[in-house]
Amino acid sequence: MKNYINSFLILSITALFGMSSCTKVIDLKLDDSSGKLVIEGNLTNINGLQTVKLTTNVPFTNTNTYPPVTGATVSLQDPSGVSYPLIEGPAGTYTESSLIGISGSSYTLTVKSGGQTYTAASTMPTPVALDSLTDADGNTAHSGDGTIGKIKKVVTAHYHDPAGVKNYYLFLMFVNGVQVQSVFAYNDNLTDGNQVGADLRENDIDVYVGDSVEVEMFCIDKSIYTYWFALEQQQAHGPSGAIAPANPPTNISPATLGYFSAHTTQTKTIIIK
Repeated sequence: MKNYINSFLILSITALFGMSSCTKVIDLKLDDSSGKLVIEGNLTNINGLQTVKLTTNVPFTNTNTYPPVTGATVSLQDPSGVSYPLIEGPAGTYTESSLIGISGSSYTLTVKSGGQTYTAASTMPTPVALDSLTDADGNTAHSGDGTIGKIKKVVTAHYHDPAGVKNYYLFLMFVNGVQVQSVFAYNDNLTDGNQVGADLRENDIDVYVGDSVEVEMFCIDKSIYTYWFALEQQQAHGPSGAIAPANPPTNISPATLGYFSAHTTQTKTIIIK
């Protein structure tokens, strides 16, 4: 994935993402600094591995190789104060399998590394159902790879936003098993209580009839929305945009790169017709 610096922040959700059941990576570009700890922490409502990934960032002018941070002490704490130590393996990846996040509950991540203790808290929102995926015609392809004249497709995610509750969403999209570079962060400032159709428009992988498109939807808290929205805006301007690379706001204290997110997750797949 191109020369963006990554602290991605994936979503490995066993995917965030850990965020779910296979490794998913989001690609981003940060400021041209190096040697900082990157924490990618994810706790989901899915029975499986909860994952925290620790790496050291490198300048975005370098290749996307991020040294793992080994030998750290990492734990998650539930609302009752019970602490769950995470076990390292492979290098820089710390996991725990007995904790399942519960909506409405707040969780705390603690990372001890390099003589410093980092903490972050996140509250898991109530899930909002991903009702369906649809596709519609987009632009006509003009490339020289045999797709000239073919109609590109746009995928839309449909859900009903609950009225009177602040909701924040993140979507990841995979085309024939390959993750698109774009992330899609939404709030309900203009859609509270409405049926929503969120168009997932991206620029790096064209979607055509017959393609398999998987969409993963996360219900996230406000601080995590702020984080991903900042990255989305940065991506929108591209590597040569007017906005200089900047580190997105973190919920980790003391401030370092990355995030800790307690979120719900669900996935749907559509075959484009």
